[in-house]
Amino acid sequence: MTKVIIDAGTSWSKILEISSKENFTSILLSANKNLHQYKIQEPQTFYDKDDKKYFGNLFLIPSTLAATLPVEFDNATGHMVKKRVKPNGLYENEVISLAYGAKKLIKSLKDATIVDIGSRDLKWVQFINGKYKDLDWNSSCGSVTGATVDMLCKFYNVDPNNISVQAEKIPVVCGVFAMEKIMDDISKNTPADIAIAKYLHGIAYNTWKFAKKPQKMYLSGGFCNNNCFIETLKLYCDVIPLGRYVLLGGLF
Repeated sequence: MTKVIIDAGTSWSKILEISSKENFTSILLSANKNLHQYKIQEPQTFYDKDDKKYFGNLFLIPSTLAATLPVEFDNATGHMVKKRVKPNGLYENEVISLAYGAKKLIKSLKDATIVDIGSRDLKWVQFINGKYKDLDWNSSCGSVTGATVDMLCKFYNVDPNNISVQAEKIPVVCGVFAMEKIMDDISKNTPADIAIAKYLHGIAYNTWKFAKKPQKMYLSGGFCNNNCFIETLKLYCDVIPLGRYVLLGGLF
């Protein structure tokens, strides 16, 4: 039996299609052959919470495309798909998915703070002695952080891979309020890549502070692919990137 599992983000959705059979017919590729370009092209085996082995396809697709897929999901997280879960399926809170996914990845999890930064919000969960201790979720002060970085880089034609850490930070509350400060900076002849790096410093500082200033942070989400953000965050704590599929891993 094939299962389709989704972590539906605001900008990007992560979808996993798994089966106990190695050679299975893909429901997703049958529904939309264009999804082939969004498939993560690596040999894929996955293990559930009971260490049962599955074979599968992993996709990273625009959420606008995910919304058009004519499928219902077996397991899901993310408010955008709450009404698209099968009647006997599982819909999970995003922070719970983050916690379960982190436990699967961090085998020796004892004392740990795991932070997920998406396009629109910021959430974290803390474990002490291997047990849940605390969590928080901020959709206001974490507002559109990732989306703002994407938009700025595209607008100013800046390659996010070529942004260097800046000692100065733009003191931002959220991406919406930061936009004006960034554009003011650029209008005063600050190069766009430096202004964006200063904004990334502001996000990094806010992230560390919001997560109660941990000495070590396990990072989840799209910012795991942003080297400038990671290196800036290291000014405040040790950082271990877990990738952008942590919530997805917490759903099965």
